[in-house]
Amino acid sequence: MAKNYVQRGETITLTAPYAVSSGGGLLVGGLFGVAAADAAIGADVEAATVGVWDLAKASAQAWTQGVAVYWDNATKLVTTVSTNNTFIGYATQAAANPSATGRVKLVHATA
Repeated sequence: MAKNYVQRGETITLTAPYAVSSGGGLLVGGLFGVAAADAAIGADVEAATVGVWDLAKASAQAWTQGVAVYWDNATKLVTTVSTNNTFIGYATQAAANPSATGRVKLVHATA
């Protein structure tokens, strides 16, 4: 192993840019993660950057399996709208309109 190796990066410590609940999404710059615990603004929180997660979604959207999804940092919801939002992954299941959550496979975006 190279001496400069730090970690796999599946879970990383992020500074919460806003209060976040366990299981909630957070966006720090271009890094998106799912909080492992509740955190206050400015607190460190462990965040998962990979995996499949049930996340809060824009209720009035119907999703199809495989559709690209984005984080809307203004509403703190996952959406299919790309404009002004950050790509985070793909829906792994269809989600009805209306529905409060959608199943998302997180994918590392490339800048």
